[in-house]
Amino acid sequence: MHEALRQHLELESFFTGFSLKSPKSPALNPQAPAPQNQDPTQDLVALATQITQCQECTLCSTRRHAVPGEGNPHARLMFVGEAPGATEDRQGRPFVGNAGQLLDKIIQACGLRREDVYITNILKCRPPGNRDPLPEEITQCIPYLKMQIALIAPEVIVALGAHAARTLLDKPDGIGALRGRFWSFTVSPGATPIKVMPTYHPAYLLHNYSTDNRKRVWEDMKKVMSHLGMPIPQR
Repeated sequence: MHEALRQHLELESFFTGFSLKSPKSPALNPQAPAPQNQDPTQDLVALATQITQCQECTLCSTRRHAVPGEGNPHARLMFVGEAPGATEDRQGRPFVGNAGQLLDKIIQACGLRREDVYITNILKCRPPGNRDPLPEEITQCIPYLKMQIALIAPEVIVALGAHAARTLLDKPDGIGALRGRFWSFTVSPGATPIKVMPTYHPAYLLHNYSTDNRKRVWEDMKKVMSHLGMPIPQR
């Protein structure tokens, strides 16, 4: 028990205490929104309302709250996980449990705030017992995610975990084989491809602690920051 607590604290502390060498450089401002043709805020609100009322699969009968997603409508960076957990189901917000707290630290280690990015999941409702998403549930729910991506038009999507990565990339490989390099996702025919960086889910880090795993996630995030033209924080 004491060893598990020590590992948890060490994992969280790894993503704390970073600072930017050039935080005032306007050319590298991570909060500057990418140019867009229109403000997607109202469309995202309308879509969220539609998601909360959705009854397209059986998860509508077991959920407490649907979890549409939240964040900056003009986010350059989007995080996509697998599905809401118990805490998210109670609150109707994505990544607010233990894994969410670790994700917040990873975001902060990148020199960003939670409100600078957009966070959502493949499924918008919690599968009972946190089981894996079923193929038919993904089929019913993925149009919502595609609409979110189309409205926000992020430059990079970080796919958190194997289910998110496999769904976005349409590949059967495990996260260990997919992470560490950029892939492309096209939300619709003719749309501009979006870079996707698969990495380990924060829940995986919490349950499979190792120095190597946390460093792999940080290496993935440094590649994301470099692609976005952001300064790489240093300890």
